Amino acid sequence: MSFTIEERGKPNTLDYRVFFRNTEGMYISPFHDIPIYADEAQNIFHAVVEVPRWTNAKMEIATKDPLNPLKQDIKKGNLRYVANVFPHKGYIWNYGAIPQTWEDPGHKDRDTGCCGDNDPIDICDIGYKVCSRGEVIKVKVLGTLALIDEGETDWKVIVINMEDPEVNNFNNIDDVRRLKPGYLEATFEWFKKYKVPDGKPENQFAFNGEFKDRDFALQTVKETHEFWKALISKKTNAGELNCSQKVAGSNPQVVIVNKNLFLTDLPS
Repeated sequence: MSFTIEERGKPNTLDYRVFFRNTEGMYISPFHDIPIYADEAQNIFHAVVEVPRWTNAKMEIATKDPLNPLKQDIKKGNLRYVANVFPHKGYIWNYGAIPQTWEDPGHKDRDTGCCGDNDPIDICDIGYKVCSRGEVIKVKVLGTLALIDEGETDWKVIVINMEDPEVNNFNNIDDVRRLKPGYLEATFEWFKKYKVPDGKPENQFAFNGEFKDRDFALQTVKETHEFWKALISKKTNAGELNCSQKVAGSNPQVVIVNKNLFLTDLPS
């Protein structure tokens, strides 16, 4: 299974979008149409790269837009960029999300005591490769960090790209600590301080900032998959989320109306 992207608009503008197509050329949602599993028996997942390592533009899956393309986050009318947190440049991993997952804002997590953040679950890929924006990769889950972002549970799942030449050496969070010394500490500090340059306080964490292991992380990912299933089957109120899925044909017209994107399916 492979996917391609189509960029529309210019990067670093309000109109820039990254749309996804499947192997048949159909436009699809990276939130809803890309399968969560690359290999369910081996617990290998798909992940959508939103932000390549060392970059600063805060790109994300547009969960409220038709077909959920990638777009740059906006705050108070301005494009958002993550500040450099010394000594790092931009994001220190390939950052993205696992499709077909959803952190339910109506569900209070039994461990963190906070509800979900209304987004797909986030991943931090620690592999050697600097991925491309919109790249869909296969990943192995190693552990997770429970960030509490403005009172919401915002899981950060630590993964490694299955294409990494050392992937077989990484099977749990302790392997990251042993083979990439300092990386987990840098990850914790990055998430703790990345909003401080914007005048915000340091972020808080559940479990006193402890990274939870692979089994815990797998359980968390699979739980958010169940929340997504309830969302897509309309057992849970979607609110403003757009749950539209793939569009037939290969030539949809994108129309900008008041800076909102609408797709109209046109004949190929």
